[in-house]
Amino acid sequence: MQTAMLALWSLLLLWGLATPCQGLLETVSTLARIDKDELGKAIQNSLVGEPILQNVLGSVTAVNRGLLGSGGLLGGGGLLGHGGVFGIVEELSGLKIEELTLPKVSLKLLPGFGVQLSLHTKVGMHCSGPLGGLLQLAAEVNVTSRVALAVSSRGTPILILKRCSTLLGHISLFSGLLPTPLFGVVEQMLFKVLPGLLCPVVDSVLGVVNELLGAVLGLVSLGALGSMEFSLATLPLISNQYIELDINPIVKSVAGDIIDFPKSRAPAKVPPKKDHTSQVMVPLYLFNTMFGLLQTNGALDMDITPELVPSDVPLTTTDLAALLPEALGKLPLHQQLLLFLRVREAPTVTLHNKKALVSLPANIHVLFYVPKGTPESLFELNSVMTVRAQLAPSATKLHISLSLERLSVKVASSFTHAFDGSRLEEWLSHVVRAVYAPKLNVALDVGIPLPKVLNINFSNSVLEIIENAVVLTVAS
Repeated sequence: MQTAMLALWSLLLLWGLATPCQGLLETVSTLARIDKDELGKAIQNSLVGEPILQNVLGSVTAVNRGLLGSGGLLGGGGLLGHGGVFGIVEELSGLKIEELTLPKVSLKLLPGFGVQLSLHTKVGMHCSGPLGGLLQLAAEVNVTSRVALAVSSRGTPILILKRCSTLLGHISLFSGLLPTPLFGVVEQMLFKVLPGLLCPVVDSVLGVVNELLGAVLGLVSLGALGSMEFSLATLPLISNQYIELDINPIVKSVAGDIIDFPKSRAPAKVPPKKDHTSQVMVPLYLFNTMFGLLQTNGALDMDITPELVPSDVPLTTTDLAALLPEALGKLPLHQQLLLFLRVREAPTVTLHNKKALVSLPANIHVLFYVPKGTPESLFELNSVMTVRAQLAPSATKLHISLSLERLSVKVASSFTHAFDGSRLEEWLSHVVRAVYAPKLNVALDVGIPLPKVLNINFSNSVLEIIENAVVLTVAS
């Protein structure tokens, strides 16, 4: 009975690993769902050698050369070229491969395991040796392989070839004469030789795709703030339609030290993925981390001086007296004001109801210039700025720009008379919108990096703000 129960629990555990859930994601990880069409596209591109793979392949010098072009598997000295493995067969029969049609790729995801990959191609051959005369023939071949999805020693997803076989289809004779007995000999020889020739093509393809999957660990600079990289938090999960990666973001200082900001446990309800689309979910933690980095580096602080303020923004004691005469007391008019704005605590980001809001708690110290002297204090305010975040994806980042929604003010201390700080909210809002918000947007230009998964471009993705996360969806 105990053995049966153990087997049942093991089966349920495996089923859980094989099927990504649609429920709550209770970690702070970045979630990526790769549609099988994207994987198929990456495999096809590795064969064609599209420009997106130039940096990976290295030896490719022209579009549409790739693994099967000059200098590739068919090139001089290559796997299938003169002097390659097929040289053994050439000595026996005089038969040479002169053309390999670009394979047609088809794949099927195998939940809990990996991928079944099939390549359908046509091999063109000619012979001028012991078989007599000049022969030209072609054979259709199906290469079928089972590929496991695992995690490499570097912590990246990796595809590993587990089994490969070939099925020889129709053989066509285009020129020359080939007696029936010799035709059978050629057929048997191809059955023996083609697996060894074409299965390495699968290995080469997987090598290219694994380079793309490995790029998820690339270090992304955050400028003066530090850097960010990603690693797999758990084993990849595989459904019938997509591969799901739970990716852990690691933030580092400029010196390379890991910065561990407090991780909120706010769960995010993962929306279901539509067919033929891929998704990346950016958790609330990354937003709070980005603003936490800005705050600890002083990037959210600002000295607002008259030189920085547009002419239409009032920043003199005269302007202040019109709003709040008791705040000035007997101080002189027509003096320039100076505002020291300091964000003392980490901002709080809220992702809710299709809106992204940031709460910035700031201390505002108001001073005035004394002719040929040191600026003198007027009062200090405790403020909370609520700013709306506009989000825009690019190929590799999620960009943020801010605009002020509201500002609340309380008096912390005054060097003249007590007053109601709320009467300054409209004036300070004007200053923040004109001077402080543009400075914030420059600091935020670095954006939030997205994991590089198969070089998927999210610039044209559909962006959705859900509870405690942002989801980017792009068609495959």
